[in-house]
Amino acid sequence: MTTKKIAYQGEPGANSDIACRDVYPDWESLPCASFEDAFTAVQNGVADLAMIPIDNSLAGRVADIHHYLPTSGLHIVGEYFLPIHFDLLALPGTTPEMLKTVRSHVHALGQCRNVISKYGLRPVIAGDTAGSAREVAEFGDPTVAALAPPLAGEVYGLVPLASNVEDAEHNTTRFVVLARESEIPPVNGDLTVTTFVFRVRNLPAALYKALGGFATNGVNMTKLESYMVDGEFTATVFLADVEGHPDEIGLARALEELEFYTTELTVLGVYPGHPFRLASRS
Repeated sequence: MTTKKIAYQGEPGANSDIACRDVYPDWESLPCASFEDAFTAVQNGVADLAMIPIDNSLAGRVADIHHYLPTSGLHIVGEYFLPIHFDLLALPGTTPEMLKTVRSHVHALGQCRNVISKYGLRPVIAGDTAGSAREVAEFGDPTVAALAPPLAGEVYGLVPLASNVEDAEHNTTRFVVLARESEIPPVNGDLTVTTFVFRVRNLPAALYKALGGFATNGVNMTKLESYMVDGEFTATVFLADVEGHPDEIGLARALEELEFYTTELTVLGVYPGHPFRLASRS
């Protein structure tokens, strides 16, 4: 039996690797050097799915993903919310007093300022959180530590000098699962999310009017972001998430009204909403 593969951007032990293992524990995680490589792995059939981060509760949207998604030909078939935790990782036998520098991705360094200050460490920017753990293992220098997910410590043989050192407890990353074919769930009363991109007509109040249908039809829009395309300031595209299924009357009417005010409308995925959405409301 051939093991299915799920691609992700990053090195073994990265948060994306953790997300893959959490959702698809029996699959093989396929590390890729870039997001584009992860998309290509699915497009070419090297991987069955891709696990791609799209938002972080502290850092906001993940750069470039909104550019790749609409043109990739892939479909969102699921989502996953991963609480982000960092450990201060070092070589076995190292004590905090021995440390001088700490390596990690720029976002991780910014999200773990308290522990950096506590031990008086000099932050050094690395390209990847898990990659910084690999580098510490390769350097063999007991004065250098890494801020990385706990899994990275296991992968590269490092030990945690401090665990869960992130400054904010609510640090969470939302991932989307991408596939070559769409997998639209049935309308059965469960929470469903629909993601789409659209471009409004160049008319006064076009965006205001385009979004009016969601309000009047009681559709909850949980995400709306704009970005430029083709280097044109007037070519604004919007990426949106709404709670609902296109076959439900409310969202069907809202999308029909949206089309009247747009020049492009592309649904990127209709997929089950993760339980985190409901839990975060309570």
